[in-house]
Amino acid sequence: MPPCRCTHSKGPMSETHAARLSEENLRRIEELKKRYPHPQAVVLEALWMWQGEHGWISEDGMRYIAHLLGIPDHHVFGVVSFYSMFNRQPVGRHKLEVCTNVSCMLRNSEKILKHIEQRLAIKVGETTSDRRFTLVEAECLGSCGTAPAMQVGDRYYENLDPQKVDAILEGLK
Repeated sequence: MPPCRCTHSKGPMSETHAARLSEENLRRIEELKKRYPHPQAVVLEALWMWQGEHGWISEDGMRYIAHLLGIPDHHVFGVVSFYSMFNRQPVGRHKLEVCTNVSCMLRNSEKILKHIEQRLAIKVGETTSDRRFTLVEAECLGSCGTAPAMQVGDRYYENLDPQKVDAILEGLK
């Protein structure tokens, strides 16, 4: 990839971004760009690829994706800040997302959150020292009928109680 000439809050970048996407993902993005009339349509997939390779999306990563797609940096920043599926800071191997919206709250999600905090010795927004777990609050996991709920990666856990949470955490080690 040629040196990045994109602009952002710190002015034009003249050096090549240190972190990049794999050649395979670069090829995939080029193929995707051919399918759509505007490269903006590829932003979600490109960001997902970046996060898959790097674990999170830094500001440099956002600028890299914007440059790669030839779109304004602010568009990519907006997408990353809108979707909770994108990590804007490093996370542990297992990201524990506990729903704290109304239905889950009424069914003791706060108790579940406190239990996880005590069990892992971290607070919401923190990562364990061994980088295995990151604990975050989720606005809504769409599991109101089976609250309280937690998402770990692509898997949902419902009707939680402290014993179920302990079993889940043991299975994730």
